[in-house]
Amino acid sequence: MQDLSGAHNKDLSKTSARLVKGGSWKKQRIVCIVPAAETIPAKIALCLWNLAFPPNNGVIRVLAQGMEVGDAYSNCIESIITHPELKDWEYILTIESDNAPPQDGVIRLVERMEEHPELDCISGLYFTKGEAGVAQIWGDASDLLVNYRPQPPDTNGELKRCYGTGMGFALWRMRMFKDPKLERPLFRTKKGLNNEGIGTQDLVFWGNAFKCGYKCAVDCSVKVGHYDLEGKFGPPDTMW
Repeated sequence: MQDLSGAHNKDLSKTSARLVKGGSWKKQRIVCIVPAAETIPAKIALCLWNLAFPPNNGVIRVLAQGMEVGDAYSNCIESIITHPELKDWEYILTIESDNAPPQDGVIRLVERMEEHPELDCISGLYFTKGEAGVAQIWGDASDLLVNYRPQPPDTNGELKRCYGTGMGFALWRMRMFKDPKLERPLFRTKKGLNNEGIGTQDLVFWGNAFKCGYKCAVDCSVKVGHYDLEGKFGPPDTMW
């Protein structure tokens, strides 16, 4: 007689361990925030259409259109954490309109979050645009002095702890944004006014979040392209 019980039933211990690791039996509801101008390039749109999410969990996509990126994130997140239903969801996913994540990228970031409850944000691996592009792994976490020196990725695809991440493809625990100790607005681009210095909204946020005890890392196995449609950093239509 043939055993037709199926591959997953043959070793239930192994199957159960896989499911527990991924946490797919838990609530893993995700609100996606996508800041964009008037349009999103076709290649990026296709990547976003193809993204897989945890099965049978809620997914809401929020388009923040025509806003400065720091304002877009701050306003959207404040709306989400005060929404009567969405405020109790588990994750926020930030995706920028020039980032091309892999189809299973969300699933893998969620799995990493389940493995590392001590982390509050995990980003996919992507680089700044241009021939001299660096990984958006900001800061040597082994240095006790807070810094944002760009670090090399882990070539084995492991997690790389850091002091700050980019926001092009990053998964965040919803609860961190409810912390009243975090400065408001949450994300603010510093433009050198009033002697406050210059800084992008992501690292300005992490400078404040780190002081409140929040931690982050980059998953170097989740490889994300950074798209230059117009050719501002090299040839047009280049995925850096």
